[in-house]
Amino acid sequence: MRHEPVLLAEVLGFLRNGPGLYLDATLGDGGHAEPLLESEPGARLLGTDRDREALAGAGARLARFGDRVTTVHATFREVPAAHGRLGGEPLAGALLDLGVSSRQIDDPARGMSFQREGPLDLRMDPSRGLGAGERLATAAEEEIAAVLREHGDLPGARRLARALHDAARRGELPTTRALAATIDRVLGGRPHPRRYARVFQALRIWVNGEDEELEAMLNWLPEAMRPGGVVVTLAYHSGEDRRIKHALRGPARAGTPRRLPEPSPQPPEGPWHELTRKVVTPSHDETAANPRARSARLRAFRRVSR
Repeated sequence: MRHEPVLLAEVLGFLRNGPGLYLDATLGDGGHAEPLLESEPGARLLGTDRDREALAGAGARLARFGDRVTTVHATFREVPAAHGRLGGEPLAGALLDLGVSSRQIDDPARGMSFQREGPLDLRMDPSRGLGAGERLATAAEEEIAAVLREHGDLPGARRLARALHDAARRGELPTTRALAATIDRVLGGRPHPRRYARVFQALRIWVNGEDEELEAMLNWLPEAMRPGGVVVTLAYHSGEDRRIKHALRGPARAGTPRRLPEPSPQPPEGPWHELTRKVVTPSHDETAANPRARSARLRAFRRVSR
């Protein structure tokens, strides 16, 4: 199924910034990129993704825009090199949609969902690195426990880490359902989808090195944006959102929520002028139509003059 773009009107309201080169560093199915190109005739797009299948689908969807679109298979850490090969033009806008796409969740072969039986993989790019089962078998219990605590906020993380490590070494975690069954056995109580989701999320972030990738991207963006360029981020859990806020927003400041960009009454700190002093979240109508949008958190920042 095609991924439904989250907070589309809000993303476009912040991101559209006149003619120029835009980066969609999580191109996915092109759900945000297509309306951006339609509504901003002077926009050109560098679309990158670490998922080759998604990139192929988005390339076909955006083919009608011709040479206005360049797609590249790349992780966040590889985006600067791709941008340089394209000429290094300062960016008018950049979008980071950090969620897992419906295409990935609904493909059992990816092992992204506890609701579908599949190999315990969790890689966004199956051609690189080790899948979750192999990582669990070879990593230290302390590392696994830290992953579960930091990215899943799980009670009993150490106990679960030991069980997952031992089961993986014995070859008893070949599938997503086997992982869910181990969670139930170790943590007890009634089966709980939210608990499964936290474990799958934590392991996915770990397997794909998402923290390190995001940090590399956030460190590069100040030099990549033109003065007045806008960065829009969509995060889906508190750890990602905190990392973005600390890297781009700077010290927390009080403010009132708003859904459209307007000047901040405070002077910018560092290289960024904050456009969303409070995080923007989906409306009730959007989450009713697309339940997978419910945890989305949007932030937007404008690059100040250097």
